[in-house]
Amino acid sequence: MSTFLHVGDVAHVRHTPFRHRFRYRMWMLSCDLDAPRQSWLFRRNRAGLVSLHDVDHGPRDGSALRPWVEAKLAAAGLGQFGHGIRFMAIPRVLGFAFNPIAFFLCHDAEGRLGAVIHQVKNTFGGQTEYVLPVENKAGTIHQETAKRMHVSPFFDMQGGYRFAFSNPDLPEFRLCIRYGAEETPRMTAVMRLARRTLSDWRLAGLLLAMPLMPLSVFVAIHLQALRLYLRGAVYHPIPPTAPSAPATPTGAPA
Repeated sequence: MSTFLHVGDVAHVRHTPFRHRFRYRMWMLSCDLDAPRQSWLFRRNRAGLVSLHDVDHGPRDGSALRPWVEAKLAAAGLGQFGHGIRFMAIPRVLGFAFNPIAFFLCHDAEGRLGAVIHQVKNTFGGQTEYVLPVENKAGTIHQETAKRMHVSPFFDMQGGYRFAFSNPDLPEFRLCIRYGAEETPRMTAVMRLARRTLSDWRLAGLLLAMPLMPLSVFVAIHLQALRLYLRGAVYHPIPPTAPSAPATPTGAPA
């Protein structure tokens, strides 16, 4: 598996209690979980201008991610899809990490995508995972799940998520997340990312075009939260059972 850059934007639309829309540019990086292709600018589990660290993901204790992914797949009855695992996330830039959502794309021995682990973090330091099978491998992939973690401070715990996305192995990755009941959606997020093979010159171009991208996303999301609060959105504090904050900043997709 090659290492890829995924470049594009994310748009959020909140449908309730009033309509609020915002959009920001971003990019992600995807790599083979076992043997990522490193470069002069990209490092795995080592300090670098751009880096991807196991301690930011999975169990978040610095241990290897593959055993954690395999255990999650086995618990969901999807163990056959732990053969090839591609990890897609926002990397650290100059040591700063901000990952509202990341994906473990899980394949069988024939290279067929059969499961996706959606790893979601919130602004309070919590993290949860949604381990979901891939039923339709030819066209748009549809998945749904109940909400398990307090994410946005302006939504309660009611409702669930519906994912619709293209196969991540295609040249363009499109993901739509709908939150809430099908007949009464509360939030919609749409991600559109074009795939490019990793090279130092492409990575350098991204760093020039979107300097300190994880920090920019972090600031943009919190500025939108302030706007929502000033418009009168009801603030829901973190539930008392939520996990404590980790060392690295995290974010929220909704």
